[in-house]
Amino acid sequence: MQPLTPAPAPTSAPAPSPPPVRTTVLSLPLEPDLHRALVDLADATGCGPEDIVLDAVRARLGAEGARVREVAEGLAGAHAALLRRLGE
Repeated sequence: MQPLTPAPAPTSAPAPSPPPVRTTVLSLPLEPDLHRALVDLADATGCGPEDIVLDAVRARLGAEGARVREVAEGLAGAHAALLRRLGE
């Protein structure tokens, strides 16, 4: 009986890389105490300060977006009849 040998790897072209993500750099003035707390948190969690700030911005945008959607849906529901008439 012959030993099993691995099959040769398929030869195919490498997958195309996605286009680069465009980013914007934002300068944020922080009070010394707030900056120190950010650096301390980054050190304690093993993350960079920029990562913590980015997570906080994403969380805030998500929460505010949900709140705005909720208010908009409430207004649309409360004024559904009027909105239907305007659409006619």
